[in-house]
Amino acid sequence: MTDSADSFDAAFTKAVDLGNQIAESDREADLWDVADGLLAGAIQYWLYSRQPCSDPRCKDCMPVSTAEGRMAELQKLIRELSSESEYFHSPNDSNVGRA
Repeated sequence: MTDSADSFDAAFTKAVDLGNQIAESDREADLWDVADGLLAGAIQYWLYSRQPCSDPRCKDCMPVSTAEGRMAELQKLIRELSSESEYFHSPNDSNVGRA
């Protein structure tokens, strides 16, 4: 496994663990609020990490060289990670067929 994959897996696991810890420590907590807070923090960190460098011609920074570019990259990543999640489809989804 690469360092990048190790870092991704560690961050992913710690975020899930943190959400579980918050929910377990406060049984009154709304799980949606916990999840929204985790997501807001993750988005803030992602946007911070994607700030372009000072070279306006930098090829590595080109996709994130504008706010709109960063948003497009973030939306692309959200679609990819969501569709790979085991929780993407739910048996209670309104478009699930019933026999």
